[in-house]
Amino acid sequence: MQLRYFNSNTYKLISIAVLFGIIIAFISCEKEVNINLDTGEPTLVIEGGIENDLPPVVLLTKSIGYFEKLDLETLQNTAVHDAEVYVSDGTKRVRLKEYSVDTGINGNKFYYYSIVDFSNPVFPPVDSVILGELEKYYKLTVIVDGKTYESTTKIPTPTIVDSIRTTVPARPNPDQNSRILRVYFKDPDTAGNYLRYFTSLNNGPMYPALNSVFNDEIINGTDFNSEFPLGEPRSTTRNFDSLGVCYPGDTVRLKWTAIDKRVYDFWGTYEYALGTLGSPFATPIQVKSNINNGALGVWAGYGALYYTIVAE
Repeated sequence: MQLRYFNSNTYKLISIAVLFGIIIAFISCEKEVNINLDTGEPTLVIEGGIENDLPPVVLLTKSIGYFEKLDLETLQNTAVHDAEVYVSDGTKRVRLKEYSVDTGINGNKFYYYSIVDFSNPVFPPVDSVILGELEKYYKLTVIVDGKTYESTTKIPTPTIVDSIRTTVPARPNPDQNSRILRVYFKDPDTAGNYLRYFTSLNNGPMYPALNSVFNDEIINGTDFNSEFPLGEPRSTTRNFDSLGVCYPGDTVRLKWTAIDKRVYDFWGTYEYALGTLGSPFATPIQVKSNINNGALGVWAGYGALYYTIVAE
């Protein structure tokens, strides 16, 4: 028996495909933070995630050299095919299939592993389906060329947002017509909560913010509010004053997610490495992968909530 996904999660399914397609363009950049520029043997790069109510998605590529050209064709050529990819929730173990997404640019494609073809989102038989659930652990197993890589992640319960407003950014000489998200929420009184957020502007792709992860080390158990700049593509050429903002009448969709400590460590070190890339004063940092056996990347569980606001 097959089920066709016609409910509101269809939007989320397609958004995840777009999101992971965007992320792949930056995973191989981890090598750029190393002082040793010897390219050496390519390393397996795993970038996967599972979200509550959604199936897992995993991208497999090989790292590229520091001086190699990074474009869609290069990314397509570094994709790892015919791997064995499994996800287990402790009760059920499902093998993911390889699919592709056409970028629409010169015939280039992104390849990914999942239980769903996002170009035609029809669910397979029930016994082949695995969806994310809050507070559950998920083990990823990837076998490539006889070598096994594993990681386990949790989907934590996200903290509910109390309210969201749009205000003029609190920055020097802001454009008075521009707006930024201000999010209000109460942090749980248990320490060790970690979040990552993404935004979509006017039904565009979901992008993580340039600094998208936070912990509650300082704000634990308090009522808290702060500015949250909108997400931007890493390739953006917009000037600083226009980064992370929207304007009255814009529709902003906020994806607010809880993540575990090891996922937080990966994205925190990864974003720091990207943010300091090329700075002569920055200390090189090792990006903290949560996958064993020498693979780069992350296997991430996301406990997600979605909010929509029209900027005023």
